[in-house]
Amino acid sequence: MRIAIVNDLLLATEALRRLLTSDGRHTVAWIAHDGEEAVARCAEDRPDLILMDLQMPRLDGIEATRRIMAQSPCAILVVTATPDDCEGVFRAMGAGALDVTATPALAGGADGGALLRKIGRIEPLVRLPERAAQPALPTAAKPADAPREVRGALVAIGASTGGPAALVTLFDGWAPTPQASVVLVQHIDRRFAPSFIGWLGTQIAWPVLAAMPGALPQPGQVSVALGDDHLLLDDQGRFTYTAEPVDYPYRPSVDVFFTGLASHAQRGRNALGILLTGMGRDGANGLYALRQSGCPTLAQDEASCAVYGMPAAAVRMGAAERVLSPAQIGAWLQRRFGTGSRSPI
Repeated sequence: MRIAIVNDLLLATEALRRLLTSDGRHTVAWIAHDGEEAVARCAEDRPDLILMDLQMPRLDGIEATRRIMAQSPCAILVVTATPDDCEGVFRAMGAGALDVTATPALAGGADGGALLRKIGRIEPLVRLPERAAQPALPTAAKPADAPREVRGALVAIGASTGGPAALVTLFDGWAPTPQASVVLVQHIDRRFAPSFIGWLGTQIAWPVLAAMPGALPQPGQVSVALGDDHLLLDDQGRFTYTAEPVDYPYRPSVDVFFTGLASHAQRGRNALGILLTGMGRDGANGLYALRQSGCPTLAQDEASCAVYGMPAAAVRMGAAERVLSPAQIGAWLQRRFGTGSRSPI
């Protein structure tokens, strides 16, 4: 891949340049030393991927990401030496960054290998966004039956690029309710998942906790997949994780969770699927499986998406019963669930 580096530290840019060219699989398209330069360079020469620092002079990585995604959209990976800057990290992801990872140590070593593996996972999304990791589709589409009563439902949400901002908007319109438990699968590096959970908990009125193995989804609470391995529900409806499929570029995978949830729905569990903004097509087939199972399904509309990839794939295959903005989804959920009494999941 042709990869651009945006970082104001000369030592960091040189370390990243050497790392990228070390295995012969990548080339450095260009190097920019602040956000303004990056926006201009990207307009002239759009790379396959940008490694974006957060804290830079003139224009920081958050605003640079926002402008690039508006003017010359391409894949952006936040590579930061300040992983504790949760606000900056998730604002950048809300602006359209695909994922986040720590800046490798200047001396190289294991951290450099972690960055190369992260780039390796992103590469299929960049090169083959429509076909990458696409499971076989069901043989025939079954129209959704009349909407089920969703009292006591599990609301499954999948999100990627631009997800943090979309999630905040969605939950602004949906007050915590004992009528539903929420499970969120957001593409994010495992090391940053705890920070993301803490950050989201400060942004919305719902309690936000990690989906811990063996725990049950709880009414009135958002449970978040921890990252890297794929989240599932076991036969008792408890959280469990699996590495399979190991070669799937989306981790944690929305498709894996949605498809597993569809099998629970076929056995009588009330469920509802929502697919938000993101690059690629993860979640489209899982949303399709949920709709086949008779569950309500929603996808984010193009106008409000940072990247209209995942929802677009779902809409094209008829997986989405409704296509709405995050604000409209939140309002729809508020009307749907109301504030009735607690009921079992």
